[in-house]
Amino acid sequence: MSGSSSCWSICMSVKDRCPGPRGLLSLLITKAVLFALLFGVVWSITGRECLPGGNLFGIIILFISSVLGGKLVGLIRLPKLPPLPPLLGMLLAGLLLRNVPYVTEAVFINTHWSAALRNIALSIILTRAGLGLNPSALRRLKAVCVRVAVGPCMMEACVIAVVSHFLLRLPWIWGFILGFVLAAVSPAVVVPSMLLLQREGYGVEKGIPTLLMAAGSFDDILAITGFSTCLGIAFSTGSTWMNILKGLLEVVGGILAGLILGLFLCLFPSNDQEDLVLRRTLMLVGLSIFSVFFSHAVGFAGAGGLCTLVLSFLAALGWKSEKVAVAALVGQSWDVFQPLLFGLIGAEIVVTSLNPSTVGLGMACILVGLLIRLLVTFLLVHFGGFNLKEKVFIAVAWLPKATVQAAIGSKALDMAREEGDDAMVAFGLDVLTLAVLAILTTAPVGALGIGLAGPRLLACRVTAEETDGEAPPPSHNASNQEKASVTLESKL
Repeated sequence: MSGSSSCWSICMSVKDRCPGPRGLLSLLITKAVLFALLFGVVWSITGRECLPGGNLFGIIILFISSVLGGKLVGLIRLPKLPPLPPLLGMLLAGLLLRNVPYVTEAVFINTHWSAALRNIALSIILTRAGLGLNPSALRRLKAVCVRVAVGPCMMEACVIAVVSHFLLRLPWIWGFILGFVLAAVSPAVVVPSMLLLQREGYGVEKGIPTLLMAAGSFDDILAITGFSTCLGIAFSTGSTWMNILKGLLEVVGGILAGLILGLFLCLFPSNDQEDLVLRRTLMLVGLSIFSVFFSHAVGFAGAGGLCTLVLSFLAALGWKSEKVAVAALVGQSWDVFQPLLFGLIGAEIVVTSLNPSTVGLGMACILVGLLIRLLVTFLLVHFGGFNLKEKVFIAVAWLPKATVQAAIGSKALDMAREEGDDAMVAFGLDVLTLAVLAILTTAPVGALGIGLAGPRLLACRVTAEETDGEAPPPSHNASNQEKASVTLESKL
């Protein structure tokens, strides 16, 4: 006993005379030890999986590279222009890891793991979409907002389907799959740009930033619904009419399942339980992921996405204002899966295996679709009370594509690989390639176009901060629509 006391006294004396490192040095040593300890524990459990060439090693390296790529692109700032979306850096990071010699061999990711992670990311995106919708905003949306949300998306999808059928020799149903993949606008690009213009007072008088932010989520939901329906038809067997019937059944079945699960979430867990927000979040995310994967397992792949949208929307109705805390936790999970999603999408593209004619003709399809989208958007806002410059700006702002393309662009390829049909795999690869090309071309061009066109085409008015806190009068129900739209779109 006396010996142990002596040892303790000696240790305390040494600690007093030689204090340990503090500050930055201590922080670096602590993080290095924690990382080494984490690696050691994972290695002791998984063995070679976490070493170079292993699946777990590839996922970790891809995640770290995607995060760093997004940070680097986010640091690029041009005067008086919105920042470039970080998702470009994430996408390029995966593309580089897949196509740099020697690195590709070390960074290996199993295709089943890749598909599963992308499906989880898709379920989180759809969950956030459902949580972000507001029924009061739906009722108050003006006709011009509905036209902007529906018209350009449907027209671009149909035009791309026709053009890709003749240029890329895609079957009609695969043409429509490609069309709906490319038709969705990207809130990840549009919303930050609109918020920047709104803060500076551009277009506020006519409610243009609010109009575009509110319409963006409905545009995406329409594209995802059309994609899911066409996907179900493409992978059905039997006659054409039976395939169409199955596609309709998937839509109806997905909505009904979403209604049932959404009502369940409204009741359970009850309000008197502890850790209510955490439990609601876990049940919501768990049911959403289960819906997406279960729909694949039973052969109704198109129903899972719709079910997730409906159940999250209905749950949010039941939770009312309490949904904000749940949406915040779901948003934190998106912060983890966003780098994985875009990194994995980039890693699917092998540059050396791309057919130059496919890339060239694919870009032609994208450009034709964008041209039609510009014209249709310009025409549909013609009776909305906007002048010529404002109509041109709305059309330009409706071009960028990114988030939805990354979420659903590889889904058809994953299903084709499960089927083992080489022809379908080729079609799925074409869809994914064009989705990546659309992101790489339209995301930066759209962000820069909005930043350059906004101050030149939109009228500027004095903001609330410049008038001693006197808020401007609402335009087009701007305040109500903005609350409904920013919740979802500022995170996607």
